[in-house]
This record gives sequence, structure tokens and C-alpha cells, in this order.
Amino acid sequence: MEYEATIGLEIHAELRTNTKMFCCSANSADEKRPNVNICPVCMAHPGTLPVINKEAVRSVLRVGVALGSRLADYTEFDRKNYFYPDLPKGYQLSQYEYPLVSGGTLKGVDITRVHLEEDTASSIHDDATGATLIDYNRAGVPLMELVTEPVIKSAEQAGEFARELQLLLRYLGVSNANMEKGEMRVEANVSIRKTTDPEGVFGTKVEIKNINSFNVMERAVRYELKRQEELVRSGGTVVQETRGWDDAKQITFAQRVKEGSADYRYFPDPDLPSLRLSELAGFDTATLAATLPELPHARRERYLTAGIKPDDADLYVRDTRFGNFFDAVANGYDVESVLLASNYIANDLVKIFRDRDSKNSRDILSRDSQTNDMLGISSDSFRKLIDMIRAKKISSRAAKDILAEAAATGNDPEIIAAEKGLMQTQDAGALEAAVQGVIDQNPTVVADYRAGKEAALQFLLGQCMKVLRGAADPVALGDLLKKKLAA
Repeated sequence: MEYEATIGLEIHAELRTNTKMFCCSANSADEKRPNVNICPVCMAHPGTLPVINKEAVRSVLRVGVALGSRLADYTEFDRKNYFYPDLPKGYQLSQYEYPLVSGGTLKGVDITRVHLEEDTASSIHDDATGATLIDYNRAGVPLMELVTEPVIKSAEQAGEFARELQLLLRYLGVSNANMEKGEMRVEANVSIRKTTDPEGVFGTKVEIKNINSFNVMERAVRYELKRQEELVRSGGTVVQETRGWDDAKQITFAQRVKEGSADYRYFPDPDLPSLRLSELAGFDTATLAATLPELPHARRERYLTAGIKPDDADLYVRDTRFGNFFDAVANGYDVESVLLASNYIANDLVKIFRDRDSKNSRDILSRDSQTNDMLGISSDSFRKLIDMIRAKKISSRAAKDILAEAAATGNDPEIIAAEKGLMQTQDAGALEAAVQGVIDQNPTVVADYRAGKEAALQFLLGQCMKVLRGAADPVALGDLLKKKLAA
């Protein structure tokens, strides 16, 4: 390859706090009424003074601990000056020289910094009239910005990083990070360099905005890399600029020349005190680390170490409804039972749940601890089902039917199996009669098997299981069938 990609990400996430970053107005992403969560402070009325939201600072520091970053001792807030209708003050309160968090890694990607700022208002464009309306409910909401080093080498790696960060934020409980609600926004800085260039020599970067999903980000980055390479190969020059993404045309388009830090005229905000975090109780690394849950990468590794298939492990990490349920079922189980349980959860129970309620099939981390109520079956009942399978009391085919019934009704699996006649029969006479009856009724298939067609055996076995309504051990039944056919 003559060229290679250099990608850095800037990711904003709204924090889950009760109030905004510098005032007591409510922080509610679900508020539908415009301009109700506002006050003189977030609307920048003359004479008002901001006050730092302590919980927002704590949230960013917890993210830093989870990333293995360095937490600042000294920090301050700066004014980032630019003028736009969605910015009531005419400047944004952000952090420039002294961010709360520096360094760290996630998914093998180095982090530059994580800092805290306030969000802007929402611009609502009316295509019918051409008017633009401003909703200031979001103005002043605590906003975390994470910046990566330019070390990402592909669109796919960028997508993996962003998805893992979303998981981390949700596990920590600091942000809902729903991209469709604008609670998490991703911007990609993209450039290409010749593979023969010395390390540290980068091409001209282009920032891509208007990205509303991880898949869109990957498509936009792939397109931009291709556009830049074709431009350079044809003798053109890449311009440092901000580009948007046109989803209808599947292309990036020029928006404006990219600003530099000097354009924003940063300076420390005179209305906010600087902070010495070491002087604040509970803000030290050890205390913050004690508040962290099991993090996504650790949970994934725990599953993989236990022998869980990678796809199933990823399911349990991404969707904690199933992950928490699996943990409850697996607690105290032997290895064989754990793996069998995982197979039925990741395949059968997931399918039952998603078929029943497709709107809940998205990869959403539920904060509802009542997992049994959501999935329709308790972990104890599920363990009964697994124990019955391992004890050969029911067949795998019957287990699927029992699971579907138990998830729909909440009834005990043993009772369902008994009522529906799904317990595997141990009656040798009944097995003999079923096998002989199938052999007598299918002379052509029997002849095919005896002529060497192995597939015929599976047909006959299926017919035997059908006669017995799945209430037989297929292995034992297969052995008996082979014995009869060999006679």
C-alpha cells in the first residue's frame, strides 16, 4: 500500500446529571416542550454567575480512572469564543490547557485527553418554511469530550472504539450515550500519509461532522479516505476543512475552513474558580476506583476465560439483560452446565425474546434489574431446564419447546414437560415398538439405508422422535434403530 490512514476521533457525550453544568436548570434529554429547562444563568442574563456541577466533574474523573488515565490535580475552565445562535453567552465554557483527564487507552487506542464543557442549544430546521428555531433546553448541559491520538488506522477500528466507549459510559452510568438522541456525537479527523513517510509526519486532516450513527461514521471515513487518496494521486491538495456527511448521496461535502485554537481566543473564565482536586474529598483515584463496576473489557475476558464463544460473550457484554441472566444461571454451575446454558440463552432464549418483542431487540443496556420479568423465566427455572437436559430427562428438541412455554407463561419447566408428555421415556418396550413401527412403515427408506445411504438413517430417526413426541434420548434411540436395521 502506498498510502495509509491516520484517524483521530473527537467524541462528545452528554452526562447524566440532575442539573446542568453551571446552573440548577433540569438536565432532561426527554423533555419535549421547548425552552422550559432554562434559567437566567444558562441564558446568560447580565449579572448572573455560574457554579460548577460537582457530579459532572466526578463523572469525568470516573471515566478517566476506567481508562487508566492521569487525573488532574489542578484544573480550570476557559472561555471558548465564537458566535452562533445556539450559544447564548457568545462563548462556550470549556477546558483548554488544563483538562480533567489526560492519557489512557481503550481498545488499544491511546487517549489524548478528556475534558468537561457545556453543550449548546439545539437548532431545529423547518424545511417547509426555511426557518430555524432554537431550543435552549440543551444549552448548558454537562458535556464530556474525549479526544484520541491520531493512531486509528481504519474505519472499522474507529467504529470498534466508539462502540466500546459507548458501552463504558453506560456501564459507569455517567451517560445514556444514545446517538439517535444526540447524547453521544462522534467527529472523525481523517488524513492519509505515504507509508514511506517518517513516523510522526501526517497528511492534512479533514474533520467530518453530521455523524449520527456508528455505521454512518464508518461509511463516512471510508469515503473520505478514498476521496483524499484519489485527490492526491491526481495531483490535487487536501484542504484542512470541516466536511459534513450527506447520507442520501453517501458522500462528504465541504462546510467551512477548519478553525485553529487561536481562532477561539481561549482564556480562563474569570467567574469560575480554578480547582485543586486533591483538596476535594472523594475525588482521589482510589476512592473513585472503588465506585467502578466490572467494566466491559473485564466482563468480556471473564466470559472468554470460562469458554464462552466470542459472539455469545459479546452479546452478554452489549446487552446486560442477557448477561445478567447468564451470570445468575451460571453461578455455582459446573463447566459443562455453564456452556450448555450459554448455548440455550444465546440462541433460543434470545430468539424467543426478540420474536416476542422486536422493539426491545436493539443492543440497549437495560438499567432494569428485574431481568426475570423481562425475559419471562427465572434463573432458577432455567437451571431446572438445563438440569433436565443433562440428566437426559428431556431431549434437546423438547427443551426448546419447554423453554418457549416457560418464557411465555412463567410456569415450571418440570410441570410443562410432564403435562405435555415431553419427559424422555425409559420404557424399553415403548422404544422398541416405536422403532419397529417406523421400520415397517418405511421399507423403501430402510432399503436405502441398507444400500449405504446414511441420510436415510436421519429420516428414520426423525420419524421415531415424531412418534415418541420428542420424549426419547436421540442417541439411545439411534443406537436401537441401527441395531434393528442391522438385524
